[in-house]
Amino acid sequence: MKTLSDMFVLALPVAEKVLRPIVVYVFLVVSLRLAGKREMAQLNTFDLVVLLTISNTVQNAIIGADNSVTGGIIGAATLLAVNYLVVRFLYNHEKLDRLIEGEPDVLIDGGVVRMDRLKKEFMTLGELEAAAHKQGFESLDAIDRAVLDPGGTVSFVARRPLPDDTRHMELLARLDALTAQVSALKASR
Repeated sequence: MKTLSDMFVLALPVAEKVLRPIVVYVFLVVSLRLAGKREMAQLNTFDLVVLLTISNTVQNAIIGADNSVTGGIIGAATLLAVNYLVVRFLYNHEKLDRLIEGEPDVLIDGGVVRMDRLKKEFMTLGELEAAAHKQGFESLDAIDRAVLDPGGTVSFVARRPLPDDTRHMELLARLDALTAQVSALKASR
């Protein structure tokens, strides 16, 4: 009977069990927004360690002195409900959503890497190249535009035509010109 009591009887009032996850949720949303877009998807080892330890650090803030199953379910349900409500609310309030989520940031424009934007986002050239490689680009030279979305995803648009395609077309044009010259020489004999 004590086991069931330990599992399901709350050590804290229900109102506190609901309020704690809400406070932590708001804190984390604001903190991650201030930390920047790269924290969301472009994780390096240090970023991953920070995000993993944050979850462990805030655990006690969410559950308090209550380790009951009921308390855990109330905390988890509260987090899910708050997130559901925030997402639904922001869906209907685009300006507020942009304020919270942030604006996309152009990292490459017209084939030129914008180092000032990389610096603002605390992203290295190597991290940008790695993101390009993951999307199938051999180098940044093949990219016309790269945008860091508010969710942390980098979207790339290829140059048209690609540098290799341009060189290939130039070589074919030269070959055609040489072929025409050879044909003209043969005809003149």
